[in-house]
Amino acid sequence: MQSLGENWRKGQKQLAEAGIESARLDARLLLEYVAGCRHTELLMSPERVLEFPAQQAFDEFLARRARGEPLAYLTGEAEFRGRVFQVSPAVLIPRPETEVLIELALEKLQGLAAPTLVDLGTGSGIVAISLALECPQAKVAAVDLSRDAIAVARNNAGRIGARIDFRAGDWLAPVLGERFDMIVSNPPYVADGDPHLALNGLPFEPQMALTDQEAGGDGLACIRRIVADAPAHLNPGGWLLFEHGYDQGKASRNLLTAAGFKAASTFPDLAGIDRVSGAHL
Repeated sequence: MQSLGENWRKGQKQLAEAGIESARLDARLLLEYVAGCRHTELLMSPERVLEFPAQQAFDEFLARRARGEPLAYLTGEAEFRGRVFQVSPAVLIPRPETEVLIELALEKLQGLAAPTLVDLGTGSGIVAISLALECPQAKVAAVDLSRDAIAVARNNAGRIGARIDFRAGDWLAPVLGERFDMIVSNPPYVADGDPHLALNGLPFEPQMALTDQEAGGDGLACIRRIVADAPAHLNPGGWLLFEHGYDQGKASRNLLTAAGFKAASTFPDLAGIDRVSGAHL
């Protein structure tokens, strides 16, 4: 058995040799997770011995992380907007870029007494749950094709305390005949075969949530369908907002305009990269 300090050094070395850029941080977080300790305890008591079950788990997690498996899937959780969400390989890992979608949605919902909205492709539920908690007067529905993803999202909503109407199905099909003040979505938008899909842990994430899997396509197949179907599900003046790739802003605005939307615009993330497009009826 090794001490916490010895394990931290060992883990950092192993991950660094595997090419993990955040080796020191990841080794520390995995160690704290299996040992059930805080960072301060690790610093104050590095001589504490890691007992066998935790040692075995730490060694296994190090090997998996060294092979590129995302840290969030190992610990089963990720933070988004100050809240801890449970995640699994059934859902994408939350990314800070998606906060742009949340902020824009909250801005457009201002002034509405009891807005209704639906989140398409909810995944772990970060968008729907964030909007339900930060716009408590809203009535929020969330849709996903994957029932495993719906189970993760429903569990997160229950843990965090958000009231969401979850529906399983293909995009807007589960809300046939209903209209909303807003539709939001973070759909698959990476083109099938894009080399980025083989990098940064993406092979471990659900491919159906990353790419439309349209051979030879441009990654916009899901966005085209959402934009085309959205007008029939929006109230007059209703907004459609969706996340997309860095080079899809112009195409997204063109799709919105062609579908009859007004004031089609694209908004950047904090890095200045085109991230979200939207428009209203």
